[in-house]
Amino acid sequence: MIRDDAEALRTAAGLAEEFRPGASGRDARRELPRAELDRLTATGLLAITVPAEYGGADVPAATLAEVFRLLASADASLAQIPQSHFAYVNVLRQQGSDEQRAFFFGEVLAGRRFGNAQSEAGTRHLQDIRTRLTAAGDGSYLLTGVKNYSTGALFADWIPVLARTGDDDLLHVAYVPADAPGLTVTDDWDGMGQRTTASGTVRLESVRVPEAHVVPHHLTFTGPQLHGAIAQLLHTAIDAGIAAGALAEAVDFVRTRSRPWFESGYDTAAEDPLLIQRFGELDLRRRAADALLATAAHAVDAARADLDDDSAAEASVAVAAAKAYAGSAALEIADALFEVSGTRAALDSLNLHRHWRDARTHTLHDPARWKIQHIGRYVLNGTRPPRHGLL
Repeated sequence: MIRDDAEALRTAAGLAEEFRPGASGRDARRELPRAELDRLTATGLLAITVPAEYGGADVPAATLAEVFRLLASADASLAQIPQSHFAYVNVLRQQGSDEQRAFFFGEVLAGRRFGNAQSEAGTRHLQDIRTRLTAAGDGSYLLTGVKNYSTGALFADWIPVLARTGDDDLLHVAYVPADAPGLTVTDDWDGMGQRTTASGTVRLESVRVPEAHVVPHHLTFTGPQLHGAIAQLLHTAIDAGIAAGALAEAVDFVRTRSRPWFESGYDTAAEDPLLIQRFGELDLRRRAADALLATAAHAVDAARADLDDDSAAEASVAVAAAKAYAGSAALEIADALFEVSGTRAALDSLNLHRHWRDARTHTLHDPARWKIQHIGRYVLNGTRPPRHGLL
């Protein structure tokens, strides 16, 4: 069990070094990282946000964000898998009863993993949730619906399902065992990037869920909240990690494989002043993404210590700024990898394009343009961001 921040960061850094050598091959073969995820779980890293009163390390958002950045710098798909795990640990922290927290935090401390069944395809928009919890009359619910992009579900022990109750249409999270009758998980994800996240389809056919496993998620958004800020912070950390990983790969390639342009007059590509200039520009982007990520994480921690409408707004805006910037930095650096490395870098056998594919796929989770809109409204008119869980 991990006990403190320093141990969490050491563990994440060590795992990143373990996972990095095999990341390209796993992506190229679409080899799901079951062994690697089991290794990660065995370290206790997935339990680091369990509150101290329940036996966890209760690390701050700053530590959690850095853990994700480190993991994503090695393997962006692997880092994506536990993102929902931490989001739904946080749901329990915010709205779970004492009994629910004691039970589910105990599960997490014992090494159980949460997946997710949240998004639905073919609806009017992201928050048009049609999966339904219907009271069965015996103290339980029947859960019916189809979920898509269910990252982590294939590897999960528990699958949190976002659903609305049939009588009042209010949003709840049902925590369902992965082997529950009527629940099936299909590995049908075929995205061009994040290829080994197994972000497939979850089908729920009258799955029975006891009332004790249902959390009133709608209450989260009735007051100041950090649910969206924390979830988006982890997405930001993944983008920052992709940027760092792509830049490191570019540095290694240019140092060891690239030839100098004949007009430069230098013996090695690494001496070319034009390449040196470009690497300086890219490193500025990487450093800025890391700095904004750290600033956003500290804003989340400050808001958690003294939560009100103002501190929640500051945290959401800080995370929105970091996410918008880190996403564009990841895309630019992953693309520039080829610009600085030369023709040989485009060989499919090298699989250097996985960084751009991961960045392009991951940054589609939610549009940066809306984040910038909310930043502008806040800065210019003092309008706080909405409480919809995506900021």
